[in-house]
Amino acid sequence: MDPAHLTRLTYRRERWRSACAGILETGGNTFLLLIAVRHFQAGALAKALIAAGTAVGLLLSPVAINVVHRLGWAPTTAVARFFLLGAAACAAMAAIPGPVVFVTGSVIALAVHSAAIPLLTQVYQDNYPADRRGKLYSRTFMLRIASAVAFALLAGQVLEPDPALVQRLAGDRATAWLAAVESHPGRFRWLLLAFAAAFVVAARAVGGIPSRPAAHPAGAHPFHGLRFIRQDRMFRQALIAWMLMGFANLAMLPLRVEYLGNPRYGLVRTAPEIALLTLVIPNVARMLLSPVWGWLFDRMNFFTLRITLNVGFALGIAAFFTSDSTAGLVVGAIVYGISTAGGDVAWNLWVTKLAPPAHVTDYMAVHTFLTGIRGVLAPVLAFQAIRHFSLAGMGWACAAMILGATLILVPEMRAWRRRG
Repeated sequence: MDPAHLTRLTYRRERWRSACAGILETGGNTFLLLIAVRHFQAGALAKALIAAGTAVGLLLSPVAINVVHRLGWAPTTAVARFFLLGAAACAAMAAIPGPVVFVTGSVIALAVHSAAIPLLTQVYQDNYPADRRGKLYSRTFMLRIASAVAFALLAGQVLEPDPALVQRLAGDRATAWLAAVESHPGRFRWLLLAFAAAFVVAARAVGGIPSRPAAHPAGAHPFHGLRFIRQDRMFRQALIAWMLMGFANLAMLPLRVEYLGNPRYGLVRTAPEIALLTLVIPNVARMLLSPVWGWLFDRMNFFTLRITLNVGFALGIAAFFTSDSTAGLVVGAIVYGISTAGGDVAWNLWVTKLAPPAHVTDYMAVHTFLTGIRGVLAPVLAFQAIRHFSLAGMGWACAAMILGATLILVPEMRAWRRRG
């Protein structure tokens, strides 16, 4: 296929997949956890498992990729099948609304969605030109952010309708609908069906993207890619810094909902307010800045970019968890959203700058595997830690960890500049 046509086809179908990913992102970041807290009165373990669901998929991604290689599936075929499994999990949660099924289904749905990431990175490597990869990725990511914002606003009203807002938007016609929604305790099941539908549409979109099976050494074990940590010093240093920064970030991410929704902290925001502060405001900032970060990724010293993002994450965490005013929470959400916009591009594409083209999937699988380790441990430790320490203190400690990670990257920034 003509490379230009392949790029256009991939970009067109990626827009559909990204829009669906935005809907699914709201589940992983906010709504599945909120449903667990408000409707199932979930304990610390259940909340930690849901918060770690995405990380479970990252942790298992080397195994999943090994299976895909052995079966000879093309990357996009495998991703589509993963997504259909996620759709089945969401449909099961809606059909059988019990706490055990809900927690299990949440972990499966989030895990299969994240396990597909290294395969998608290989598709970007093969189907997008190197000098436009960040630009094209960031453009599709804007659709992901827009759909996340729109769905977050709608889903917040489904879970806990705001009578004044509904009345303003729909007038007297909304009265009967509002009464019906408020009297239906299982209305969260509509969100689960929406997640299932998003998985199905995403599977259809990505399944139509051409891709070729990656070469796989005979007899290679699932973690053969870990050898690159020893062989590639720059890759190793980047992973160490990312481990520190990522652990701090992933520890505090699920605590945003806990901070705003748990009466223990005195804020007790409504579901629409929580959606606004954890999804809408950060995602608007992400959407506006995503093209800028995509442009910078294609042109900027990667380690300079990563250092800039680390500083932003540290400031965002400190601002959010040391404030109990709406203004402080909004500032923290904005700074975090701006940093996340760049983090999205860097996290998904950075191995394409370091890895040999034939080993992009292997490098990415190592990266996602280590992300999975910290992603599983960080929420569990975070929910246990808040039983003994204040959220403000934890926020400052995690900000300090991120700044420590930044110092590790300074020598690599200089080495990258000399290499370039």
